Amino acid sequence: MGHDLMGQIFQYIQSYLSSDQTPGAAGNMFWVLIYILAVFVGLSIAVIAMNWLERKILAHMQVRLGPMRVGPHGLLQPIADAIKLLLKEDIIPSEADVAIFWMAPFMVVLAAFTVFIVVPFGPTHAVTDMNIGILFMLGVSSLSVLGIVMAGWASNSHYPLIGALRSSAQMVSYEVAMGLAVVSAIVMTSLNASGTGTLSMIGIVQAQQEQGVWFIFKFFPLGLIAFFIFAVAMVAETNRAPFDLAEAESELTAGFHTEYSGFRWSLFFLAEYSAMIAVSSIAVTLWLGGWLRPFPNLLNGSTWDLIFSLFPGVTFLFLAAMCFFNVVRMPKHPFFRIQTIGLAGFGVVLGLIGLVMLVPAVRIRVQDIFWFSAKVAAFMYLYIWYRGTFPRYRFDQLMQMGWKVLLPMGLGVLILTATWPMRHELWSQVITPPWHVMLRLLRLED
Repeated sequence: MGHDLMGQIFQYIQSYLSSDQTPGAAGNMFWVLIYILAVFVGLSIAVIAMNWLERKILAHMQVRLGPMRVGPHGLLQPIADAIKLLLKEDIIPSEADVAIFWMAPFMVVLAAFTVFIVVPFGPTHAVTDMNIGILFMLGVSSLSVLGIVMAGWASNSHYPLIGALRSSAQMVSYEVAMGLAVVSAIVMTSLNASGTGTLSMIGIVQAQQEQGVWFIFKFFPLGLIAFFIFAVAMVAETNRAPFDLAEAESELTAGFHTEYSGFRWSLFFLAEYSAMIAVSSIAVTLWLGGWLRPFPNLLNGSTWDLIFSLFPGVTFLFLAAMCFFNVVRMPKHPFFRIQTIGLAGFGVVLGLIGLVMLVPAVRIRVQDIFWFSAKVAAFMYLYIWYRGTFPRYRFDQLMQMGWKVLLPMGLGVLILTATWPMRHELWSQVITPPWHVMLRLLRLED
C-alpha cells in the first residue's frame, strides 16, 4: 500500500516535467509550491545582489571604491547589513497605532511579492497564467501604496505622514499614464489573424513572437513612445530617484518609514527592490519580447538556436574570468590574502555554474530564464544610473510631469496606436471627401 502511494506521488511529481503549461494551468500543486519558493528565494538573492551592486556602481560613478572590507570587494557587506538589521533594537513610537504600524511593512512586501505569480520567465516558467494577467499585476502592484499610507499615518509623526501623502499623490498621478501606455501595448496584441487581443502575460510575449517584432519597435515611433512613458512612470511608481519625493532625506528625514527600525525597516527595503524588479518585468514582457532571445525570427534555425543557447554558460564563465583577472591584480600583501582567496572562490563558483549551464539538458531549460533576467537586469542598472545622474525633482515639477506631459502623451499614443492599422481607410473615408468638396467649391475640379 505504501509502495503504491509513493509510486503515485512520484508519478504526480514527474508528470509535470513533460507538460507545456505552467504549474498553475496544469493543476500541479507540488510544482506550484516549488515555483513560489524559487521566486521567493530568487527575489531575496536578487535584492541582496542589488544592494551590493548599487553601492559599488554608484561608487565607481563617483570615482570611489564603495564597500571593500567585508569579504572580497565587499561581497559579504549585504549579509553583514542583514545581520545588523535583524539584531537591531526594534522601536515603536509611544503614540503610534501599534496594530497598523505592524501591518504596514507586511502589506507592502505582500503586494510586491504577489505580483510575481503571473510573471512569465519562460513559456512554462511561471507560477500560473491568467487571462487577465496584466490587470492582475497592475492592480496588485498598486496596493503597495496602501502599506505606505498605513506606515505614514500609524507613525503619528508629521514627516512620515507627509511622505506617505506624497507617495499616494505620486502614484495616482503616474498610474494613469502608465495604464494608457499598457493599453497601447495590449492593442498591439490584437493585430493578428483572429483580430483578438490578450491580457495574458504569456500571450503578450507570444503575440510579439507571432508578429515578428518586439512592441517597442511596433508602429515606430509609437511603440517607443509608449515604452518611454511606462519607463518614466515606473520609476515614479517605485519612489526612486529622481522621483523619490516620498523619501526625500533633505526634507523629510527618511519619509514614510522614518519611525521604523531594524527588521521592519528592512521589509520596506525588500519591498522597494522587489517592486523595481516587478515593474521591470512588466516592461520587459510588454515591449522587449519577454523571454525571447534577440532576433528570434530573423536569426532562426538549429545553428542560431545553438549559438544563443550557449550565452548563459558563456556569460557565467566570462564573469568567472573577470574574478580570476582581479585575483591576479590584487596586491600581494598579507592583509589582502583573505580577500584574494574569497574572490578566487567566488570565481570558482561562477565557473562551475557556467559549466553546468553548458550541459545540453540544462541550457535548453534555462535560456528563457536567462534572457528574461538579462533584460530585467538592464532595467535595474538604469535605476542605479538615474540615481547617480539626475537631481531630485521638486514636487510641483513631479506633478506637472505626470499630468501635463505624460498623460497627454499617453492619450495621444493610445489613439494613434488604435487608429494606425486603419489609417488607409480613415484617409479614404474621412480625410479625402472634404478635400474633394473643397476642390469642387473652388472649381478646381470638374
